[in-house]
Amino acid sequence: MSVHPATAERSERERTGGFVVIAAMVILMWLVETIDVVAGDIDEAGIHPRDADGLFGIVASPFLHAGFGHLIGNTVPFLVLGAAIAVGGLLRTAAVVGIVALVGGLGTWLTAPSNTVVIGASGLVFGFATYLVARGAYSRRPWHIAGGLVVLGIYGWTLLVGLVPTPGVSWQGHLSGAIGGVVAARVLHRGARATARV
Repeated sequence: MSVHPATAERSERERTGGFVVIAAMVILMWLVETIDVVAGDIDEAGIHPRDADGLFGIVASPFLHAGFGHLIGNTVPFLVLGAAIAVGGLLRTAAVVGIVALVGGLGTWLTAPSNTVVIGASGLVFGFATYLVARGAYSRRPWHIAGGLVVLGIYGWTLLVGLVPTPGVSWQGHLSGAIGGVVAARVLHRGARATARV
């Protein structure tokens, strides 16, 4: 089956847009961390659990990190998993990021310990991973299932370890992000199988 050149060009633009979103987020993370190191501590803008003033942290926290080591640890999986999502296009990428950030951020705000500040992009990373694993269960597309198995093989252990309570690490943020990924897969792919039958 041939694809019309205009359709192929539009699909390529969509994919490029998805990659741009992921790359722009990473650039912003590094810029914010550089400002944090040079100009002073801005990590207080993270999520403050069950504090109404801390709700802004749902937006800010993925861009805040506790040093460059923390940032590097999140950057690599964020880029790899984000690129896998970006293949689906700009709208898909934006939708996954938005759903995971909202569900993961609210979940963290509701469940993390009081008098703490939660920062870092690992909630998004966990959400990206579970989205890529779960979408095959909803779409039933062979390449989605295969991709999910690859992600599970590479990041499965990290996902499990990240849910173990560890001092200084928000397992609640990881779990909430992971739930956000499953929600994103359900919202974006649950109708794909039915549509394919029509």
